[in-house]
Amino acid sequence: MDLRQLRQFVAVAEELHFGRAAERLNMTQPPLSQSIQALERELGAPLFARTRRHVALTAVGEQLLPQVRAILAAAAALPGTARRLARGEAGRLRLAFVSTADYSLLPDLVRRYKTAHPKVELSLLEATSDRQIEALLDRRIDAGLVIAAPGVVHPALSYRPLLREPLVAAVPEVSGFGLKARLADLAREPLILFPRQSAPAFHDLITGWFAQGGHEPRLGQEAIQMQTILSLVSAGLGVALVPRSLRALGRAGVRYLDLVGEPPRIETGLVWRQEPPSPTLNALLEIAR
Repeated sequence: MDLRQLRQFVAVAEELHFGRAAERLNMTQPPLSQSIQALERELGAPLFARTRRHVALTAVGEQLLPQVRAILAAAAALPGTARRLARGEAGRLRLAFVSTADYSLLPDLVRRYKTAHPKVELSLLEATSDRQIEALLDRRIDAGLVIAAPGVVHPALSYRPLLREPLVAAVPEVSGFGLKARLADLAREPLILFPRQSAPAFHDLITGWFAQGGHEPRLGQEAIQMQTILSLVSAGLGVALVPRSLRALGRAGVRYLDLVGEPPRIETGLVWRQEPPSPTLNALLEIAR
């Protein structure tokens, strides 16, 4: 069957007269009758009960009519849908993000994207940088906000830096730290940080900063969620270096202190596969630009 036969079925069902339906379709009656008979044979059931003076829908025809109308309406909408998909105004976008982006880039980026493209289905997934790279290579997400060292994140991926911000010290509220944190004082405390496998750029940035200052960090607990790291700090289990934007996360039992001297800076950027981007992803790249 084809859409032409379905339109002919609807015309006959609405007119209940083959002659009037043929006139409406700008065709003669015999080809219309033959087309309807062919459709009935293909479906394996009669759609019309016919007499010399009367045409009526069968029970099958009555129940199929709403479904056929829906099929024709969906087919008529396809060109407009295709144009919206091509412009990035419809479709889907799967975006992953590291927990630190939740307090800096993510809210504004998502708000601007949804304002410009409200019909796009946006799926968000919180994941560490290493998991995001795996998901991109496996085509389970379309883009990710990752913590990265400047340069290429992965040879098969494109990367655009979006934000560089200094790290600050998160220390227990009850501690001997003053208004600022010195490297030597931090080195005496257990250091709570991301596992290197989950965020190698972040891990190396922090441990490298200690090494450049001539100190070996006392590695303490590890956690992959920034909220968990701050909870451990609040519990008095150590100190952490976190992005400055986390000051917005008021956490009982935690103080945020600027670092004495030039602080290390963390870079967050957008990563995606090295291939022509989909229209929805291209729209995100334009907003991120």
